[in-house]
Amino acid sequence: MKISSSLLGGALAFLVATTCCWLPWLVVLLGGSLFGATAFSEKLDAFSGPLMILSAGMLSYAGYTFWKKNQRAEMKQAIVLQSVITCPKCGFAKNETMPTDACQFFYQCENCETMLKPKSGDCCVFCSYGTVKCPPIQAGDPCCV
Repeated sequence: MKISSSLLGGALAFLVATTCCWLPWLVVLLGGSLFGATAFSEKLDAFSGPLMILSAGMLSYAGYTFWKKNQRAEMKQAIVLQSVITCPKCGFAKNETMPTDACQFFYQCENCETMLKPKSGDCCVFCSYGTVKCPPIQAGDPCCV
């Protein structure tokens, strides 16, 4: 659900839930009888509690979604793409730029030509042998999904 649709849904639910308060005055202002508007608003009054809860829930969800989206945007701006990868066999270290569109499962050491693979439980060679974790992990996302 998008932020705008949950805000709209919450606002509409709030309006319907509070019709017992504003509808009689609107009908009177438009020239209708107060008796008919009051009878209609009394029928709607039975639903005002559940609709208020629904509107509060939808507005809360919209606020949470908005907060989460801003939090992710801030995290993505702070992602570091440079990592020094160190060979466990010979100790050779080199500064590398991590890819943002793919995971790197293999890395060949330039010094001893050892093929590095991720350690058990790690998703890529940067998470295993680099000074900085890979971009998806930095962003709080699952790696390589």
